Amino acid sequence: MGETTPAPGPALVLGVDSGGSGLRIAVARAYGIANAVGNDAAAEEASAPAQRLRTVVFREPVRTGPDGIDPDDLLGRLLPAAGSLLREAGGDGRCAAVCVGAAGMATLGDGLRAALPAALSRALGTDRLALAADAVTAYAGALGQRPGAVVAAGTGMVAMGTDLTAATGWRRADGWGHLLGDCGSGAWIGRAGLEAAMRAYDGRPGGSAALLARAEAVFGPVTGLPGKLYPRADRPAVLASFAPEVARCAAEDKFAAAILDEAAHHIADAAAAVCPPAAAPTGLDVAYTGGLFKMGEPLLEPLRAALAVRLPGVRLRAADGDPLDGALLIASAVARDALRLPTDDRLLHVAG
Repeated sequence: MGETTPAPGPALVLGVDSGGSGLRIAVARAYGIANAVGNDAAAEEASAPAQRLRTVVFREPVRTGPDGIDPDDLLGRLLPAAGSLLREAGGDGRCAAVCVGAAGMATLGDGLRAALPAALSRALGTDRLALAADAVTAYAGALGQRPGAVVAAGTGMVAMGTDLTAATGWRRADGWGHLLGDCGSGAWIGRAGLEAAMRAYDGRPGGSAALLARAEAVFGPVTGLPGKLYPRADRPAVLASFAPEVARCAAEDKFAAAILDEAAHHIADAAAAVCPPAAAPTGLDVAYTGGLFKMGEPLLEPLRAALAVRLPGVRLRAADGDPLDGALLIASAVARDALRLPTDDRLLHVAG
């Protein structure tokens, strides 16, 4: 009898999520996507979250320098982890496609776009690579490959929307950072809450005694706040750390409730700005994702009310998955030639 050829391993894809809180890498089966709810079977399959088989997490963010995101730092962690993940998942160290989603990809990703295709082809045996802004992977994780809008809010806030047509492409609102925008974000809510605390300390109108008490419990005497905030490179994160305190006070304190109500209106404005212009608003999904929404009903209740005014008929719902799920979904769609999300040189670039 002749020698038997070993059966090929499962077709696997890699998803990468690189952001301010670190780097996450996961592997999934390219063709093992569960069914989703809907009428068109192909669209359902292309929009359902992938099942993660293995995940590696690096707590240290990828370095960013004057030339943008550092491809050497990313590859130095990605390639060894990817090889191990693929083998542990039953593969041979190769994969069908990769999607790298990164914060700052649109403006700081030139180095990644130049270096990653050849490096991943050599190391992982794939020429199929998608490079995506983190807002795009957040969209894919939240809604899959369906038309709609997604608001992603944590320390910052950005909204993305698409009708899936090349002519319209992606629509983006806010995401401009805590000095120029990110309205309704954790940093925005935290700053507004601390301002209300300072007003109460001074005896000015609009001050909240409840927020003053929480500010002193968290940061110490509020007279020391400027010195604790202004020199910090991570000032947005420090401001955002106070947002949960605003939410805790909202049920009993009218000033805290008003801050969350205004934040909800800002988020609704961003969602309205990116909703697909050609889509009928009735039945359109607006998904929310990100750590800010862990505060729950104190923010979601006014957000539903604001959306009912700005976008009557839309459905506000929680995201199906997170940005790492979105990266895996995009990678699987690329591997199967089933990508329906609009490509863009800066926001979603596909090589191979």
